[in-house]
Parts: sequence; C-alpha cells; structure tokens
Amino acid sequence: MCGNDAVSSGESGVLSVSPPKGVSIVIRRVRPDDVDAVTGLIYDLAEYEKARDECTVTPEQIRSALFGPEPSVFAHVAEEQDGTVVGVALWFRNFSTWDGVHGVYLEDLFVRPEHRGAGHGRALLAALARECVEHGYTRLSWSVLDWNEPSIGFYRSLGAVAQDEWTTFRLSGDALRELGT
Repeated sequence: MCGNDAVSSGESGVLSVSPPKGVSIVIRRVRPDDVDAVTGLIYDLAEYEKARDECTVTPEQIRSALFGPEPSVFAHVAEEQDGTVVGVALWFRNFSTWDGVHGVYLEDLFVRPEHRGAGHGRALLAALARECVEHGYTRLSWSVLDWNEPSIGFYRSLGAVAQDEWTTFRLSGDALRELGT
C-alpha cells in the first residue's frame, strides 16, 4: 500500500482519495444495497485466511447487524469510480475502562487482491481514524494473524504498534455452551 495517498473528506462521510497511481477511490459508509458485496468480501477474507469452511454468515445476518433497529456493527466500503465495491472495513465500538472513552475495534479489513497497492486499505483505515478523532475515541484496534506478514508490514508502516504482551482468548462451541448453561 502506498503511504502518500491524499485523503480528503467530502459530504456525508464520503472520502475521496487520489492515490499516486491516479486511480480514484471513494470511501463511504456502507449502504443497504452493499450487503451482498460486503458478504462476498467476508467470504473472500475467510478464503484468504484459510478458513473458508468456518464462514457461515448470511446476507440477512449482515443486513440485520448493520441496519437493524439497534445496529451492532458498522462498515465503510472502498469503491472504484464505476461503483464496484472492492474493499470493506467492518468495525464496532469498544470501551476502554482505563481511558473512560470508546474506541473502534476493526473486526475485518479486506481489499480484493487485484486492488491492493492502490491505497484502498490505507484509505479505509484513515476513515476509521477519522471516526476516532471526530468522536473523541482514543484508540483504533484490530488483530492480525501471525503469518500475515504483508498486512503486519503495512500496519507497521502506518505507525501501528503490535500489542505482543496480550494473548487473545476465545470461548466457542461446546466450551461456550458448557460454561453458559
């Protein structure tokens, strides 16, 4: 990804990006008509992460999470000039008990491989950083697989710092059901 992308904010949360390659990128909040594209990108991400068989999300679930009566997740998309959605950042608010304010947790960031290197990922992260700044949130956090060196290098190039002293835990499946019953 390029580090010299020019990012400017437009009306209604739309960011216009002019990367060095001359490709025009638009970053905007997700709309209901993007649900199928976003679901497809989630499946593409699962394939990239070698876990396609674990991905079972449906467009209806994504629509409900993003646009239901109480949205639990938010998203920005990257689109080409022709309106094709080529990238997504799905996120939710978290809360820091130490700072006493919200932050953004980036659940998924994915740009189709053929569109990487043109600034889409950087522009999506810039949009989330802008969300943080505009709302007074103190952090933007995410996880990355240990083997995903291209992404780790990209994140470090932006100034992100690995939180190596933390270990992520997860309860799921039978262990979750056993504890919850």
